[in-house]
Amino acid sequence: MNTPNKQYLVVSALGQDCPGIVSQLTQPVTELGANILDSRMSILGGEFAIQMMVEGSWDAIAKLESQLPAVAERLELTLLCKRTSEQTQLGSTLPYAVNVIALDHPGIVSQMAEFFSNRHINIQDLHTDCYRAAHTGTAMFSASLTVNIPAEQSIARLREEFLDLCDSLNLDGLLEPSKG
Repeated sequence: MNTPNKQYLVVSALGQDCPGIVSQLTQPVTELGANILDSRMSILGGEFAIQMMVEGSWDAIAKLESQLPAVAERLELTLLCKRTSEQTQLGSTLPYAVNVIALDHPGIVSQMAEFFSNRHINIQDLHTDCYRAAHTGTAMFSASLTVNIPAEQSIARLREEFLDLCDSLNLDGLLEPSKG
């Protein structure tokens, strides 16, 4: 439920990585008395990418919206800001962790997303990585997801169907209750 005096802003920025970029982007948040509730930051190739959800008073969020474009211009970042609200949960769901590892090949993310979508399961978080296997140099793929499974779904049946998907795609997969 939204707290009446709290406002929420999602900020996304993308640009060439450089030292101090996180500090310069987050400094206005602190100076305005707002708070970063959630964030993801990473280097993708040579590009820095950030997503953060900021909470603050109406005036703090309005000032942040007006100050961030100048910061982004100075850092040569592409910036997108969007007002939002607190996340609301529809119905009763159970958080589950999904992990897969496989030889890298196109389509893994799309096929996993389709699997969960077809079962009305929301993907809350998704992180993927491609890397080289230690001794062989083979291209590998890993994915970690958090999904929200409707409480009325049979976990045993879902797990069986998920493992069948993994077998068909030659993935090592795991579906287990989220630990945090």
